[in-house]
Amino acid sequence: MRPSGGDADQPSRLREVEAELAKRWPENKLEPSLDRIAALMDILGQPQRSYPSIHITGTNGKTSTARMVEQLLNTFELRTGRYTSPHVESVTERISLDGQPISEQRFVEAYQDIEPYLGMVDAAQPVPLSFFEVLTGMAYAAFADAPVDVAVVEVGMGGTWDATNVVDAAVAVITPISLDHTNYLGGTTGEIAAEKSGIIKPGALAVVSQQPLDAAQVILEHAVRVDATVAREGMEFGVLHREVAVGGQLVTLRGLGGAEYDDIFLPLHGEHQAHNAAVALAAVEAFFGVGAAREGRLDVDKVRQAFSGVSSPGRLEVVRRSPTIVLDAAHNPGGAEATAAAISESFGFTKLVGVIGTSGDKDVTGLLEAFEPILAEVVVTQNSTHRAMPVDTLAAQAVEVFGEDRVQVEPRLDDAIDAAVTLAEEEGDLGGAGVLITGSVITVGEARLLLGRK
Repeated sequence: MRPSGGDADQPSRLREVEAELAKRWPENKLEPSLDRIAALMDILGQPQRSYPSIHITGTNGKTSTARMVEQLLNTFELRTGRYTSPHVESVTERISLDGQPISEQRFVEAYQDIEPYLGMVDAAQPVPLSFFEVLTGMAYAAFADAPVDVAVVEVGMGGTWDATNVVDAAVAVITPISLDHTNYLGGTTGEIAAEKSGIIKPGALAVVSQQPLDAAQVILEHAVRVDATVAREGMEFGVLHREVAVGGQLVTLRGLGGAEYDDIFLPLHGEHQAHNAAVALAAVEAFFGVGAAREGRLDVDKVRQAFSGVSSPGRLEVVRRSPTIVLDAAHNPGGAEATAAAISESFGFTKLVGVIGTSGDKDVTGLLEAFEPILAEVVVTQNSTHRAMPVDTLAAQAVEVFGEDRVQVEPRLDDAIDAAVTLAEEEGDLGGAGVLITGSVITVGEARLLLGRK
């Protein structure tokens, strides 16, 4: 496949590439092996080894943490490549250079650069390269071509067998672990931690957020086996103080060197984002050698500048007022609990209506139970992908949690948003009502497009 045409044809060329990628195994279908991606890296000349990396895994908070790490590194005048998933609106968001998604043209070129080698790898392997594996190869090659000073790489799922794990990162980050993808990763947080801790390489420094006890124990045991150093949130670094502020929060963080970073404005809502910020700061300190290697701290003014410019689309993102519409990509119980707490803390809603569309392979009951205390009513719906939970199935689960009187069914997302706005407006102009659209990154991305957010 070799699309042709000028700049005016870029959208169609991008669609052609997306169509080629869509023919491959989707992200929710896995065959646990690094053989395919390793073979692709071999044939491409090991591009992932041409720059240092910060590798990030966990259940929740990975993308927000990655964006914070990237912003810090950019502020310290390093050229960055960031690889994250899934995307909110466009697949080009997954591969970023210097904090910006690559252009449609560069995305197409990145695919064309590696396309001649994909068939060779496919032919030599029992299972062809997947959608995610090809995207990972594109990202690593694009970062080498740029070239970048450092890559910030978010794991797709798990750790040990994730395609991103062909990097040999000196800094590994593990954000909070909770139950998700249990059919692949295990039924306890300890079992999931065993898979995720596989990104910690011999001699690396692992920056670990607060974890369930069994997960923390597994991570520490793995670190000992590979002779890695561990920095734990709440022990070696952490959040010292936080208070709600207009448009976000004001935090004081303690870094790896023991120094305090005060008066940091973080334009994101929720205690969980403050903890993500602490983890991101520790990861960047580790990258620069602050902490075990030396005491001290990074330039606090640059740290403040970096955090003040952080954004995380689709994460408690306000996209409209009167009534206030908030988008949040929570898609598992842990993420929903963090979102519910942040909503209660940061927004003075007197009535909040939920629009919920989920994927079929999630703990939907657990997610609904986490949101139930803050939602007066819920409109259940269905996003446009094949992974979406059928709206009738979702409605049945919602009725079990909310009761029939609090559940409305609207199969189309645009109708669901309109219905939720109507319900919110019943509160009146002075009522302080709002709408929360959540349940899936895909649902949030489609809502973002419908609401004209860019």
